Amino acid sequence: MTTKPANPTLDAVKAFAERFSRLLDERVTFDEKTPVTLAESIRYSLLAPGKRLRPFLVYQCGALCGANEEACYAPAAALEMIHAFSLIHDDLPAMDDDDLRRGRPTNHKVYGEAVAILAGDALVTLAFETLATKTLNREHIAPLVATLARTAGGEGMIGGQTLDIEGQQSETDNRKPPSLESVRRIHSTKTGALFECACRMGGIVAGADDQTLDRLSAFGLNLGLAFQIADDLLDVTASADDLGKKSGKDAEMGKQTYPASVGIERSRELAKSAVSAAIEAIRGISGDTAGLEALAEFAYRRDR
Repeated sequence: MTTKPANPTLDAVKAFAERFSRLLDERVTFDEKTPVTLAESIRYSLLAPGKRLRPFLVYQCGALCGANEEACYAPAAALEMIHAFSLIHDDLPAMDDDDLRRGRPTNHKVYGEAVAILAGDALVTLAFETLATKTLNREHIAPLVATLARTAGGEGMIGGQTLDIEGQQSETDNRKPPSLESVRRIHSTKTGALFECACRMGGIVAGADDQTLDRLSAFGLNLGLAFQIADDLLDVTASADDLGKKSGKDAEMGKQTYPASVGIERSRELAKSAVSAAIEAIRGISGDTAGLEALAEFAYRRDR
């Protein structure tokens, strides 16, 4: 039996995920005004085991630009709430119709579709309440809210999900062939936007200038693309046990993915190019960028 070598980047992400999950558990609580079932449904998904990559990026980019950890909590928590909302709704029968998420039954399988929808809705409002009430510097509230709303809404994640649905090949003769242009647009908005948002919000709470914010945004967008390409590849190459959910689902649903449009090897080349673009962007910022660069390299190697 062989043992995988230690991965400092992965170890750092895991350690952060444990700490941040404890923070969410302590701080995201509900009183008697919130129906018990709704509160349980919200916490079930928000506190589910996960990599916490988006919060990790908020903290890392914030630290790079001089923010302290407590200043990073509100945007990181709000972003994770938006992410949890998106996963709940993505898993619904009307969307991807998944039974498993992170190795556990999906929210609607535990609490029913109606409560799952409402839990997702409540997480959106909770995200913006968190920014409004927990942001340390009040001058940062407006830019944080605007950044999160834009990248999570019709121009970003929700718009990307719409394109994803429209791009699925149908069961009829009107099949939509995989298109690299379509895949790039879907992934830039559906996944890349929230990574971009995480990095930019970390810069905002640090008071970074516009040029630095733009570099952080470029890093996050390209990092998000690399992670999504790796996810597409894992859906083809990994087992359900490895993924914590059903594998091969993208092909089964006729989704627009990188492997479907250009094949596995070309997909890996595109992931490597996205990583290179991310690293180039972050190197333009003064400070120790080694950790973020290592994370970008990790994104490229996830499916191997």
